[in-house]
Amino acid sequence: MRAGPSQDEIRRQNLGALLRYVHVRGATTRAELTTALGLNRSTIGALTADLAGAGLVSEGTPKETGRAGRPSLVVRPESARVYAYAYSIEVDRLRAARVGLGGEVLDRRELERPRNLVAGEAAPLLADAVREMHRAVPSDSICVGAGVAVCGMVRREDGLVRLSPTTGWVDEPIGAALAAELGVDVPITVGNVADVAAFAEHARGAAAGCDNVIYLYGDVGVGAGIIAGGRRLTGHGGYSGEVGHMVVVRDGVRCDCGRRGCWETEIGEHGLLRAAGRSDARGREALLAVFDAADRGDARAQTAVRQAGDWLGFGVANLVNIFNPEMVIFGGTMRDLYLAAAAQVRSRLNSNGLPACLEHVRLRTPKLGDDAALIGAAELAFERLLADPLDVG
Repeated sequence: MRAGPSQDEIRRQNLGALLRYVHVRGATTRAELTTALGLNRSTIGALTADLAGAGLVSEGTPKETGRAGRPSLVVRPESARVYAYAYSIEVDRLRAARVGLGGEVLDRRELERPRNLVAGEAAPLLADAVREMHRAVPSDSICVGAGVAVCGMVRREDGLVRLSPTTGWVDEPIGAALAAELGVDVPITVGNVADVAAFAEHARGAAAGCDNVIYLYGDVGVGAGIIAGGRRLTGHGGYSGEVGHMVVVRDGVRCDCGRRGCWETEIGEHGLLRAAGRSDARGREALLAVFDAADRGDARAQTAVRQAGDWLGFGVANLVNIFNPEMVIFGGTMRDLYLAAAAQVRSRLNSNGLPACLEHVRLRTPKLGDDAALIGAAELAFERLLADPLDVG
């Protein structure tokens, strides 16, 4: 017969639950923590004292209470002292940030990324950005790890980028390359950009409070981060969410993945620019130029945007019918396309979606904007700390 959890295990679980609550919700009174976590006041006091002793939170009186009597102490995450490094490797840019406990972006750097840049060349650039940021970090700070968001299929067990057609990467160990460049002994976790952005929006963005969410992310390609029942749906090996490779046109246009007729050939960068007669252009600015031309009455641009919007609604309807989400969030270039062609998206969704699945679904853009990928990458790094706050260091 298996023994129940020990007192130490229970204490560590409670410490993790309290720190996670403050990490997500921000400054919180002891009274609210008592109610939210279902623990008594003395236990909350002991737990916050332990976390404060570890340098993870601080306590103080609220500035204003509006009530008579002794105010409840406020517990705050030590955002400036406890942090993770976050990286976002995108088609046209590299980004690095220092993100504090509580999700606050403390510092950031951005570099242009040539599209033929391999992982071995990207790692030194990102490491240099981190070293530059690290000069301003207080000496008593705690780095809990690093997270990487990358466009591509990421193997969950070790963070190997198995395939990234839009960047040309195959079996690239970006996490190991970064660790070698940085020369530090902190864990580096790698995830797909759509997946980590969904993670961030679910924790503290547009989807906070929603347990079933699809975050649709676009650049050259298209992918999705899926939250089902409050949990990230990553699949057996970590490769779920490759929705851009749903085949929607039999024997259609060849995709970067080598197959034909993938959804992203109709709604991704190449497809939209091809339809607008601008195949020689590339990048997000080129897409924005098409949307601007459509707004100004360019007939070919308007046709391209309408067609892409119709295809976007077609695919979203299929995803809504399969996953029955409460919310669909459009990020990256999918945000731009959705805003430019919302009427077509909603029309196709309404005609192809099952009525029962459409009853409560909401279409949104990211509350965290482009920071969703960086904050989500940081969340990957914070997970180890939140699981066991006493294992920090």
